[in-house]
Amino acid sequence: MRYRMLGKTGLKVSVIGLGTIKFPQIDSRQASKVVNRALDLGINFIDTARNYGDSERKIGLAIRGRREECYIATKTASRTYEGAMRDLETSLRELQTDYIDLWQLHNVCDMKKWREVTAPGGALEAAKEAKEEGKIRHIGITFHRDLNVMREAIRSGDFETIMVLYNPLDEENTGREIIPLAQRYNIGVIAMKPLSGGTLTLPLSDEERKRRHISSRGQWFDPIVRGCLRFIISNPAVSTVIPGMRFVWEVEENVKSADMPPMTEEEKDALIREIGKLRRTFKYGQECLRCGYCMEACPKNIPIPEVFRAVYVYKGYPEETRHIGLEIYQSLKVSPEECIECRSCVERCPAGIDIPERLREAVEFFREVMRTNRIDDGSRSGK
Repeated sequence: MRYRMLGKTGLKVSVIGLGTIKFPQIDSRQASKVVNRALDLGINFIDTARNYGDSERKIGLAIRGRREECYIATKTASRTYEGAMRDLETSLRELQTDYIDLWQLHNVCDMKKWREVTAPGGALEAAKEAKEEGKIRHIGITFHRDLNVMREAIRSGDFETIMVLYNPLDEENTGREIIPLAQRYNIGVIAMKPLSGGTLTLPLSDEERKRRHISSRGQWFDPIVRGCLRFIISNPAVSTVIPGMRFVWEVEENVKSADMPPMTEEEKDALIREIGKLRRTFKYGQECLRCGYCMEACPKNIPIPEVFRAVYVYKGYPEETRHIGLEIYQSLKVSPEECIECRSCVERCPAGIDIPERLREAVEFFREVMRTNRIDDGSRSGK
């Protein structure tokens, strides 16, 4: 196992952490086996949340006698001081501990929620007070989708860690924009959803994976899973990644990625092409792998992945944040209307997307969006 500093917290955490969002799906005995095997193999960062069902309770039972071997991170989804304090007391009781190493404000995913948690009487006020009292040691925040909120949180100076969705698909553009910014501010980065909610795996059931792992005496592995974990921890700005785990064999397989060398560009390319072979739709309806290979062939320099991201965001994000998709589209330096349908891009696409056709669809889609919202799109013709 390798370890990295979690930003300015001073905590040295394992690059592979234990995500426990799936613990409500297993019983306490199995959860205890998973936690203890993780600790045995060097994992020292365990992530949970108040709203992960009975995950905290199962962790509390599992770490009896081993509390000092791990850092516990949990979260409150409350936006108010009172609600957050209630959550904290419940978490301390369920986890059977006197303190929490990292307490995170959970899923602050738009500016309205950001204003709520940071206002007087908000959850951030509770976190600061709890830290002064020694009930928590460090303060973090987790979010999806809205990069403006992420920038605000990083620059505010109030948070020591951020948790963001990050994997080879870079579905929310955190790898290109947010993680480098966090690194500049010495903010610890925790990568969640490394397998895009389980879609970045070979099409096998849990039982089939388990059977293969046992029959091969632990030598069988899913190359996409291992590749995704290696891809993430090859980024030195990421402190730890927290795949959700339910089985001991998953722990044993995932930790093998921890001491492997950083991925080469050739290995990253091979991973992207393996993901492309899945021919799947990922989070937010994403099909584009955001690899950028298509742009290498585009004579008009159309930012094709960003065009597609704009569509995915507008269609896939909740109503309060889908405006981000339109903002992405309007900020494009070259309009998809410039496509001359040479189809050079199609030959480069590992996902087999008919790019010219999708670009036409994007143009028509946003024309309708702007027409419906009475937004003048005349400026686009000059791009």
